[in-house]
Amino acid sequence: MGNTALLLVTRLHLALVAPRQRDERGDVPGWVLVTVMSAGIVMAIWGVARQELTEMLRSALNSVQ
Repeated sequence: MGNTALLLVTRLHLALVAPRQRDERGDVPGWVLVTVMSAGIVMAIWGVARQELTEMLRSALNSVQ
């Protein structure tokens, strides 16, 4: 009877706790997608407003000197 109880507890643990531990790893493809999309947005903004951003940076650096 001891082995049956141990088997039952082990199966219950695997059914209830083990999937939660796997779910806590995070969604790696989701994070990769967010990173790629963020880089794409930055490149799009840089392509449209490169001149203005460059002037703002030069102005800020010149005001520090």
